[in-house]
Amino acid sequence: MVRRLPQLLPRIARPLAALAALTALLPAAANAVTLMGDKEVARMVSFGGSCAGCELSGRKLTGAHFEGANFEGAALVGSDLREARFLGANFSQADLARADLSESQMVGANFENANLSSARIRDAQVTGVMFGQAHMANVDMRDTRAEGANFQGANITGGRFDDAILTGATFVRVRASNASFRDTQMRGAVMTSGNFAQADFRDADLTAAVMTSGTFSGADFRDTILNHAQLYGVDLRGARNLEQDQLNNACADASTRLPPGLTAKTCRGRITIVRPPRAPAPPAPPAAPAPPRY
Repeated sequence: MVRRLPQLLPRIARPLAALAALTALLPAAANAVTLMGDKEVARMVSFGGSCAGCELSGRKLTGAHFEGANFEGAALVGSDLREARFLGANFSQADLARADLSESQMVGANFENANLSSARIRDAQVTGVMFGQAHMANVDMRDTRAEGANFQGANITGGRFDDAILTGATFVRVRASNASFRDTQMRGAVMTSGNFAQADFRDADLTAAVMTSGTFSGADFRDTILNHAQLYGVDLRGARNLEQDQLNNACADASTRLPPGLTAKTCRGRITIVRPPRAPAPPAPPAAPAPPRY
């Protein structure tokens, strides 16, 4: 038996080496099962590269980082994205209906044509983000700082933006009927050709806002600040709680339509323009991980 041992060693060594390699692979395989088969995705805290069309609905992604990632057309319906960071990420045409993005941070992210209906984006930091043509009916963006955000052509019907900071935001051709902007900072916001019927602007600051050609039938302007607001061609005949004192510092022209008994002057000279802070450049996508070494 002792004489045969040297002959047996090579045959024993080969299976042992294969077993060791297989054992090394098991943790990675178990991790993949956790990522794809579980509702908890806590181990995957950073996303880069492309995940277009991914199905992540109902996932718990609290605190996840999306840096330069492409999630175009992805499904994240009802997902928990609280405290997530979206840095230069692409979520165009993605479905985030009823998702919770409260206390998230978004810099240079793209949500164009995305579905954010009934989503929660409360107390978030939103800088230079594109929401153009997005479906955002009943979205909750209260207490959110969204300077320079672009909502052009978006449907924000019934959305809640109370106590938000929307300085220099773009609301061109939006559908915003029954939306609430109470106590909202909207200095320099561009609201051209928007439908704001029945919207609530009570105690909002619309200093230097551009409201040309917009519709505000039934909108509530109680104690709204309209200093240097541009009301050219706007229809305010059906507006509620609009007072002469508010209009004395606004700018209008012959095409402006006001409630009976109210007048607005034509402004001459300088026009106040409020510009939002420039959004920082989005970060470069993270480098691909190094291949495993066996």
